[in-house]
Amino acid sequence: MTPVHTPVLLGECLKELSPVGEPFEKNAFMIDSTLGEGGHSEAFLREYPGLKICGVDADQAIQARAKERLSAFGGRALFYNGWFNDFYSNYPQDLPKPNLILFDLGISIFHYELSGRGFSFRNDEPLDMRLDSSKKKSAADIVNGLDERALADLIYLYGEEKLSRKIASAIVQARSSAKIESSAQLAEIIAGAVGERYRHEKIHPATRTFQALRIAVNDELGHLPKALFDAFNVLEAGGKMGVITFHSLEDRIVKNFFRNLGKECVCPPNAARCVCEGRSCAKVLTRKPLGPSDDEIKRNSPSRSAKLRVVRKIMDAGESRLGGLEA
Repeated sequence: MTPVHTPVLLGECLKELSPVGEPFEKNAFMIDSTLGEGGHSEAFLREYPGLKICGVDADQAIQARAKERLSAFGGRALFYNGWFNDFYSNYPQDLPKPNLILFDLGISIFHYELSGRGFSFRNDEPLDMRLDSSKKKSAADIVNGLDERALADLIYLYGEEKLSRKIASAIVQARSSAKIESSAQLAEIIAGAVGERYRHEKIHPATRTFQALRIAVNDELGHLPKALFDAFNVLEAGGKMGVITFHSLEDRIVKNFFRNLGKECVCPPNAARCVCEGRSCAKVLTRKPLGPSDDEIKRNSPSRSAKLRVVRKIMDAGESRLGGLEA
């Protein structure tokens, strides 16, 4: 099997989440919350021979590729098929508490190139975009079902697309004569509506709209705050958690959560007394997010927007630490 996806910020992850020199070094246990094709996990297992990893992924097809890739590591590589929010909210009792947790919130190149689910505007595929095929709504359902205003709002909110209203208008006009069913069809509609305005942009006119639809279909932002909270509380005290984000909405959620964890008090300013933990739950190890080097961007262009943030756990966090985590 030839891997398709190149793991981003790999050197930074190996360094910042290293078990070497830690009290748990000899029996370190890591959760790769977004296994994908297993690129990060493979590197960690090779670099740290005493490490065991459990890889979590909702997509059975891509997890099968990861299992093949990590088969050489035998019992050091474990697997869980499901969403990471479900995994952490109902953490398996037969697993030890992890010392290290990694989230890579990017979408694997596998999904763009090989899944056949319409993630890419460069291919002519059914407009699906579901990471888990058991989910009810596809991208086609959203594109053909939402009214123009709701569709424009969705594209603006999740895609940060300034031309969202123009795009939504073109979509509604096009679907009035025929249902929009393929990724190439949608990309052509978007390019026809705003292509001239994008002639000086480095990205395709459909890039932000496709991002918005993917986020909406898989509710990527909706379950992220609680998933981060549950994962942090599953983490062993003294352990480290790292999160790689790829756009500002995700990064804002992660940044605010980590900032809240690092505060001594998160009670409202007008509170009569402190009702939260009263001390920091974590130490923020990356005051500023780590980004890719120029060399990595040249070798792997999707890494250009990646950011890594890392914290070290001091103690469990209460619900008050979830405050203000909306995108």
